[in-house]
Amino acid sequence: MPQIEIDGLVLNVDEDGFIEDPSIWNEEIAKALAKTEGVTELTEAHWKVVNYIRNYYLQYQIAPMIRKLCKDTGFSLKEIYELFPSGPAKGACKIAGLPKPTGCV
Repeated sequence: MPQIEIDGLVLNVDEDGFIEDPSIWNEEIAKALAKTEGVTELTEAHWKVVNYIRNYYLQYQIAPMIRKLCKDTGFSLKEIYELFPSGPAKGACKIAGLPKPTGCV
């Protein structure tokens, strides 16, 4: 199983870099994962999306559909891609500490 190290903490990840145990996620891990997705700084807008995705996952055990994400956060799909260049499924979900979403390429 692949691993990454963040500030001395070794995390098990899948082959695409998604952390295996969402319960160990915290903001420092999110910041480190963001850098792996080309996001150098997490702004208030980033956190709005990340926290929405994370809370949705904790409630339903699945990542939200893109339409729901856009509707509930008020961001257009274009804005989501501007925030997360690798996309909402790969980039935002990874940063939020979720497992790789079904159907994510």
